[in-house]
Amino acid sequence: MSSEQKPPTVSAPTAPDPAGRAARRAVTVFPVLVLVAGVLGLLTPGTFASWSVSVPYLLGVVMFCMGLTMTPQDFQGVARRPWAVGLGLVAHYVIMPGLGWLIANALGLPPQLAAGVILVGCAPSGTASNVVTYLARGDVALSVSVATVSTVLAPVVTPPLTLLLAGEFLPVDAGSMVADILKTVLLPVLAGLAVRLLAGRYLDRVMGALPWLSAATIAVIVAVVVAGSASAIRSAALLVFVAVVLHNGLGLALGYGAGKLARLGAPASRAMAFEVGMQNSGLAASLATAHFSPLAALPAAVFSVWHNVSGALVAAWMAYRARSAERAAMPSAAQEGLPADG
Repeated sequence: MSSEQKPPTVSAPTAPDPAGRAARRAVTVFPVLVLVAGVLGLLTPGTFASWSVSVPYLLGVVMFCMGLTMTPQDFQGVARRPWAVGLGLVAHYVIMPGLGWLIANALGLPPQLAAGVILVGCAPSGTASNVVTYLARGDVALSVSVATVSTVLAPVVTPPLTLLLAGEFLPVDAGSMVADILKTVLLPVLAGLAVRLLAGRYLDRVMGALPWLSAATIAVIVAVVVAGSASAIRSAALLVFVAVVLHNGLGLALGYGAGKLARLGAPASRAMAFEVGMQNSGLAASLATAHFSPLAALPAAVFSVWHNVSGALVAAWMAYRARSAERAAMPSAAQEGLPADG
């Protein structure tokens, strides 16, 4: 999946420890790698600034890796739970774009940064959401379904939403944006899926390397984005960070609240939190660079780091609360009058 791997297939949130450790490593190492890349872009902008034309191709690599991790079961999950998946899609494409517009106006962001924040909100789900949902003991199947469908729908949803909400700040060529998303997102994803279906048995040996290839590629995209706006970062960094933290934090909270309001249950509500609050920031950075400016891509670069850090922290808190609730609901051996070993 995009910047990170799909979690191990498990039948319940209580997965074996090795799988859990592998997922935790993916979530922990990725933001560190991206942060290092951003620092390199800031300190040595001349090294990366000329690479901006390569950003769409780099994103294509990431999305191809995402396609390789997909299976037909990801789409079958949509048919089994259309109500929950539909709610996740509506919540994602209503809450995050709306929050982006509100935050941009509330903070009085300059036009380039405002458009960048809104574009992040209009992007599809970030696929780190699948791993983080797994760590949070959430509904992984629902998370994968929402992330998959939101990515497939991005060419017809992201451009008009961006035009509607960001058009007051900067001119938006929605038609050109549709073409770019088709070329850099949908076609690579479908190509990866086709390769998986046709040659899946030959890919097992390399599947473990895909998350790290995706992470390294996203890191390069962040370095390029930061290098392109290095001169403006010192004056805008704090404002952008505040906008990103608000955007991501409110998205996580409102996504969880939407699941609770719809009575989807605790595991599904945890999945909703991450499907709403985490974005495909690599796509947002690529589109901002191509259609606006490197400065407009800065919110996406910061989001790429922050939503993985916040996602891991929130997942740890949710998992702790889930375990505590399970222990509280389980009668103790003493209460049942059984021996301590059961």
